[in-house]
Amino acid sequence: MLQIAKPETPEQLDEYFDLRWRILRAPWDQPRGSEKDESDEVADHVTVRDQDGRLLGIGRLHLNNDKEAQIRYMATEEDCRGLGVGRVIIEKLEELASARGAECIVLNARDNVVGFYQRFGYSVIGPGPTLFGKVKHSKMERNL
Repeated sequence: MLQIAKPETPEQLDEYFDLRWRILRAPWDQPRGSEKDESDEVADHVTVRDQDGRLLGIGRLHLNNDKEAQIRYMATEEDCRGLGVGRVIIEKLEELASARGAECIVLNARDNVVGFYQRFGYSVIGPGPTLFGKVKHSKMERNL
């Protein structure tokens, strides 16, 4: 059974940011610290763990304005992909966005995972950034 929670202790936060760095930054030789940004202090952070407490995946939501929320930094351990971890994270982040009054959610999806987000009703609305000169993204949106 998957358990979803907010990271609260210093150890949980360290583990959260370590997963974020290992999956989203380290493969492109980005330094530790590059996995964090100025919105982390005001954002909602979500973790998914298995019944043994192993951290399987993470995600973050912040508000861009009163009506628009943004999902960032979704990451799942490689050996846990395809097991429903991402679905649980998306559902929780959408629930949090709705509770905060957002009417839509935007995100920048790496091109290799656009199909994942499309399965949850997100549509490509344009090109997104290219990170590290290599990782192309598509800007996506979904109305709540």
